[in-house]
Amino acid sequence: MRAHSAAVTLALACVAPWLAAQELSLPNKPGTVKFAVIGDTGTGSRQQVEVGTLMAAYHKKFPFTFVVMVGDNMYGSQAPPDFLSKFEAPYKELLSSNVRFYAALGNHDEAGQKNYKLFNMAGERYYAFRANASDVGTKVDKGVRFYALDSNYMDKTQLDWIEKQLKTTDADWKICFFHHPLYSSARKHGSALDLRKALEPLFIQYKVDVVLAGHEHVYERIKPQQGVYYFISGAGGTLRKGDLRPSQYTAAGFDQDYHFMLFEVDGDEMHFQAVSRVGKTVDSGVIKRPAAAAPAAAH
Repeated sequence: MRAHSAAVTLALACVAPWLAAQELSLPNKPGTVKFAVIGDTGTGSRQQVEVGTLMAAYHKKFPFTFVVMVGDNMYGSQAPPDFLSKFEAPYKELLSSNVRFYAALGNHDEAGQKNYKLFNMAGERYYAFRANASDVGTKVDKGVRFYALDSNYMDKTQLDWIEKQLKTTDADWKICFFHHPLYSSARKHGSALDLRKALEPLFIQYKVDVVLAGHEHVYERIKPQQGVYYFISGAGGTLRKGDLRPSQYTAAGFDQDYHFMLFEVDGDEMHFQAVSRVGKTVDSGVIKRPAAAAPAAAH
């Protein structure tokens, strides 16, 4: 415990000088749906703590209410003490501010994580939840619907479930998140082609707006594929520096440091921002709902 406290103290000392350099490109309006995204986090390393500390600093001025975790929430041992050192300690300040975390399972994650209360999986490998304006004290609307999938075992039962969910929802925005990316330009793994074959037709047919994944320890935004926007955010606690090889699919990428993402849904617009461990914006832009306006613009 003493060694862990020393590590946290060191991380805070390292991050503190960067806090003044925070960059926020999102509108940050009252009454919008605000959330963060992290992936491949569960190491308990100094860098993970630094990212968590910076996220807490951003939360003070951009009060996101929940965090989406795209898998590999835990590396190595996954005994009860590991959930303290590899999750609860790095995100202690966010947890104490009642920020909720919603996890998907990665290839390093044991199935028992679905029963861990703070991952809000309710004992299920795949599940859905809704975020809408009423969550932040304003009017009720159809909101944003999130679908967490288990990309480790994409069987017919799960495919039937996600098709039914997508087919029957009345949500304004549909966001799917899971671990293995359908499109990737990173050297280590590349695109999950079998998973793409199974899921992409459903995403297109039922007009999924955004898909979030990890697995590659880099950041990558994919050019829209038949109306679907794909993001890889896999460097919240691990990093493969120099692993990204831009391809025909790459709209933007970053593999030089750890990062996290911020999102804000404001009616028919979804703003996004990828932030490095030192508080620098590495990518940002806005997606407009096809039924509402023109294609996405990035800047």
